[in-house]
Amino acid sequence: MRRPLGILGCCPLLLLLLLLLQPGARSVPHRLRRQPLGSGFSGSHGAADSACKNRPLDLVFIIDSSRSVRPEEFEKVKVFLSKMIDTLDVGERTTRVAVMNYASTVKVEFPLRTYFDKASMKEAISHIQPLSAGTMTGLAIQTAMDEVFTEEMGTRPASFNIPKVVIVVTDGRPQDQVQDVAASARAAGIEIYAVGVDRADMQSLRVMASEPLDEHVFYVETYGVIEKLTSKFRETFCAANTCALGTHDCEQVCVSNGGSYLCDCFEGYTLNPDKRTCSVVDVCAPGKHECDQICVSNNGSYVCECYEGYTLNPDKKTCSAMDLCASGRHDCAQVCRRTDGSYSCDCFEGFTLNPDKKTCSAADMCAPGRHDCEQVCVRDDLFYTCDCYQGYTLNPDKKTCSRIDVCAPGTHDCEQVCVSNEGSYTCDCYEGFTLNPDEKTCSRASTSSLVTTEEACKCEAIAALQDSVTSRLQALSTKLDEVSEKLQAYQERQQVV
Repeated sequence: MRRPLGILGCCPLLLLLLLLLQPGARSVPHRLRRQPLGSGFSGSHGAADSACKNRPLDLVFIIDSSRSVRPEEFEKVKVFLSKMIDTLDVGERTTRVAVMNYASTVKVEFPLRTYFDKASMKEAISHIQPLSAGTMTGLAIQTAMDEVFTEEMGTRPASFNIPKVVIVVTDGRPQDQVQDVAASARAAGIEIYAVGVDRADMQSLRVMASEPLDEHVFYVETYGVIEKLTSKFRETFCAANTCALGTHDCEQVCVSNGGSYLCDCFEGYTLNPDKRTCSVVDVCAPGKHECDQICVSNNGSYVCECYEGYTLNPDKKTCSAMDLCASGRHDCAQVCRRTDGSYSCDCFEGFTLNPDKKTCSAADMCAPGRHDCEQVCVRDDLFYTCDCYQGYTLNPDKKTCSRIDVCAPGTHDCEQVCVSNEGSYTCDCYEGFTLNPDEKTCSRASTSSLVTTEEACKCEAIAALQDSVTSRLQALSTKLDEVSEKLQAYQERQQVV
């Protein structure tokens, strides 16, 4: 006979339930908790989320705020925009978002270049106000082409291959021409999604939307359910994220790009021609820096330096000449003279600079052109004195010379007469004296010699007088002969007459 099992023996499952219901054990293990749809919790869905993000887009929302859209309905449109932004991978390098508001006029609430984070976008959306009357959908699309899809407003260049997308949300019939404007937008590479609400004209939606229409035209009955479209757009904009899966060959940064990817580099690096690897940017290349003199690359950045003799200013860019003489940063032996950013050496008076351009040697002050002595320069250590040739004496100016008077009293040894002669002298004697053989002293001449000399002189004078008289008489005789001849000729002419 088998023993009856107790409650605990029969129902181990019940025990487990009781334990789970105990205070402090009420939290259901995370893996058993039911998650809301689209939360990304389940294993397979979570993997898809990590590997499937929206591809980078330049996305513009064009929302209808005409009179037909009630204020509470317009608020639901703003909620839809915020939820759409939550599903997007927004950022400067990923998806950029712009919002336009239109009725009879068009207002660009913010362009693609303004915000790169979700919080700022959602904050801006919360402040959008409706514009009321009119439904100028064609004007809104044209404004998007002219004013929003431009590089100045944040649209990326065509070379980036970033899709340009417009989502139009409207509840009425356009009051202007839409078909041609939408065709121009599509021809310009803009992909248009048309979302109709309530009273929206389906034909107008189909005219403005891109092909295939069943993937670009959406309709909801009321604004109350418009946010259901967020999951649809999320699937539409999702692409296999090669970057997240790690199946790319980018050296540094992988950027998803419409089902594919692009490689990019960290700040301070540039993408090589192979479009995969990166090299350090030469930040010191001409035109890339603002250093006044020397640019020194430093881990993707740079610092400025200066040439020798210059110092970096507080702005860390420009340089000023350093006073190397004042700072003592020179090797001059005597005098340092400042030049622009450098210096040169010089010497004190009486010295000359050596060939090394640093040291000095005492100058030869008696070298030609260095002194002002008239005759003789005598070097004296660092200075000089002037002197004169023999027979000359130095004047009081200590530079020029004057001839010495060698016959001045007391300066010669002549007994009677001193005769100066080119800086020297000779001796002579008074009349009646003759110079002795020592050429200095004199002796009185004898009487006989004086008489003889006197008579000889008289004879010479008489002979000279006779010669002179004879010469004059001969000249006078010649003149008389000439006069006589002329007189005779005159008389002969008179007789003929």
